[in-house]
Amino acid sequence: MLAPVIAQAWRGGARQARLARFLGGSVSIVSYDGQLAREAGELLAATGLADAVDAGVALLAHRIGGIIVTSDRDDLSVLAAALPDPPRIVAV
Repeated sequence: MLAPVIAQAWRGGARQARLARFLGGSVSIVSYDGQLAREAGELLAATGLADAVDAGVALLAHRIGGIIVTSDRDDLSVLAAALPDPPRIVAV
């Protein structure tokens, strides 16, 4: 999981119990490093979109052969489609 994604979802308190359990399990948390940032910028330029976190998610899923799980698939679908062998997106 990309670290900025946690920031987008984490609000603290008891309501985060399920997310805290999930993050405490076998989830690997990946930093948003300089290389990923440059690649995300290029992907955003290619798609005309602006959300750097979404671009990072699409790129990370592509790198590891992962699946993107999201409740907002619109931009992620565009970003994923711009990648060779795009990652699968599952809407929740």
